[in-house]
Amino acid sequence: MRCAADFRAEARAALKGRWGLAIGIGFLAMVLGGFTGMGLPEITLRFEGGDLQITLEALGQTLHPLDMIAGGTLLVGLGVIIVLGWLVRMLIGMIVTVGYMKFNMDLIDGEIGGVEMLFRYFRQWRTMLAAGLLQAIYILGWTLLFIIPGIIAIYRYSMTSCILAENPEMGANDAITRSKELMKGNKWRLFCLDFSFIGWDILSVFTLGIGDLWLTPYRSAAAAAFYRELVPLEKGEETEEMQETQTEEDVISEE
Repeated sequence: MRCAADFRAEARAALKGRWGLAIGIGFLAMVLGGFTGMGLPEITLRFEGGDLQITLEALGQTLHPLDMIAGGTLLVGLGVIIVLGWLVRMLIGMIVTVGYMKFNMDLIDGEIGGVEMLFRYFRQWRTMLAAGLLQAIYILGWTLLFIIPGIIAIYRYSMTSCILAENPEMGANDAITRSKELMKGNKWRLFCLDFSFIGWDILSVFTLGIGDLWLTPYRSAAAAAFYRELVPLEKGEETEEMQETQTEEDVISEE
């Protein structure tokens, strides 16, 4: 059974000569919201004198009832906008995340993708949105019990994006269930792989986040290598992908 060092070595081998492409696509994925948290956006009204704080009691004493109704309507509308914005952000983030994991899985498999990989699964947007929502609900539910169960849940569902990348026709809940099956006995191994990047994380902090440009593709490729050990590429799929690549190269050479 391979350890974290083996997955990192495989990731470096796959990235050799392709760091520029991987950094560029990884940066674009981060900008578009891929592999980010799914929390509600934080909204703060800030003025030069400090944060604006208004209590409900003060509103009740100073505002006319009609003003309160108008204010309530405004708050409801603002809430709807926030929720819709969160859903759109989650949708784009999930599509980009799955596409980015496909890019990294192709790297591990010896293939080279492009920026278009990030937008490859827009046709399956319903599945991607459902997968993001279900994961958020499940993880939140476990986190409410305690922090540790929430962290375990994150690792339990961590292979969902990789599964959807290879099986976009699969249902969202089926992909999550499949991730649970794959991660039985493997959650600690993936945690150790993540923890092995602690030095890079510290370096990234000291470089004000610039180190993430290299850390993101490195970590993502290692995660793809981890998934590929759990789900080896079938020979038929490998042959088909090689034939497609060869056909594209032939077309380019003819042109």
